[in-house]
Amino acid sequence: MEETVKKTKRSVVKRAKLEAIKEAAKTGPATAYLKDVPTSPRKMRLVADMIRGTRVNHALNLLKYEAKYSSQKLEKLLLSAISNWSVKNSDQKLEEADLFIKEIFVDGGRQLKRLRPAPQGRAHRIRKRSNHVTLVVDSMVPVVEKPEAKKTEKAEKPVKKAAKKKSTKKETKE
Repeated sequence: MEETVKKTKRSVVKRAKLEAIKEAAKTGPATAYLKDVPTSPRKMRLVADMIRGTRVNHALNLLKYEAKYSSQKLEKLLLSAISNWSVKNSDQKLEEADLFIKEIFVDGGRQLKRLRPAPQGRAHRIRKRSNHVTLVVDSMVPVVEKPEAKKTEKAEKPVKKAAKKKSTKKETKE
């Protein structure tokens, strides 16, 4: 007797993959976005470069006492990212997690183009720039995986064959 193997539809396989990705994204690093901030990206990058890769507590202190306008916006964004992380990883304590800024980058946003009157009937263009900021916060402490998820099989290393010694013409014949 031949057993018929039921073939699963592509849509079912695709849906299962998407659900697996969503489950994996429920823990780990947290992301916060800030869109259309009315400052130029260059000014925002100056402050973002200050806090990149630092621990969260140190970054909050830097942003609190920095005089630039961008630092206020980034401080609120960092607090939002910390809140997102605590919601995502509700089983871990915030104090023990040792959070750090894993990634921060600033992209250019929309530009509002205006005309300014200039002498002798001319006009100068003014570009009012904006930016988008993305901030990723992660824990320094590694997350312990469940023992079922770990693979116990170790990949075997290929064995190298010993190279044969080649004889040279200079060797004397006996």
